[in-house]
Formats: sequence, structure tokens, C-alpha cells
Amino acid sequence: MPDEVPLARSRAEQFDDLVLDVVEDLERRWERELAGVEFAVEDVPWVDHTSPDEVVLDPDVLDDGTVPLARVLPPHREDGREVPARIVVYRRPLEIRAHDRDDLADLVRDVVVDQVAVLLGRDPEEIDPTG
Repeated sequence: MPDEVPLARSRAEQFDDLVLDVVEDLERRWERELAGVEFAVEDVPWVDHTSPDEVVLDPDVLDDGTVPLARVLPPHREDGREVPARIVVYRRPLEIRAHDRDDLADLVRDVVVDQVAVLLGRDPEEIDPTG
């Protein structure tokens, strides 16, 4: 397939595009507040399996029951250098919850908006009044 054809893009690349669309939209509205914030997509969250009977999630994780959907990592110092804030969206748990591509796009938007709201200490409705 030619690269211009949507089918030539993997599901992971299509998911990245959904996240990027939301991030670009939010950065237009919250340019100053989101300057330097990194956004990332990971397929699945890392889970510590040393205690299989109990899954304990950090308080910075957005979850659905015990399944992490996204995570906010606040800015911090590491090895003497500043590490910027980071929002990580987990692709597979969101894809599993979506019924179709439109549902996935809505879910991605809700999750990214929620995580930006957590990072900025605001209500999600203030971050994205259209949501």
C-alpha cells in the first residue's frame, strides 16, 4: 500500500495520531502552561508482578478498576538535572475499551484532558469545555 493510504499505518501509529491531535489542540489553548510538558504513548503499563495478589497503583495513575489507562509524572530532579513533566497514555488498555475508531478518539481525548487537568490542578471541563 502507498504511504498516503490510511491502511498503510499501523494501529500504533494511528493511536499516536489520535493522541497528537488532542495534544496539539490543547497546546493551542494552554500553550504557556503546557510548555515543556512531554507526552508519550506506551503499549501497556509496567506492572510490578512481585505481588500478584495485589496490584497497587501510584496515585498519579488514571485507572479503570485496576487497569492503568494513563499516568502523570510531575517535573522532578534526577541525577542533578531537571526532568520535565510527562503524561503517558497506555494504548492497549484504551483500544480494548473502545468499540470503534470514533469511540477510541473520544476516549483518548477524555484521558488526555483528564491528565492535563491533573497536571495543571484544574477541572477537566476547564481544560476542554467542549468535552
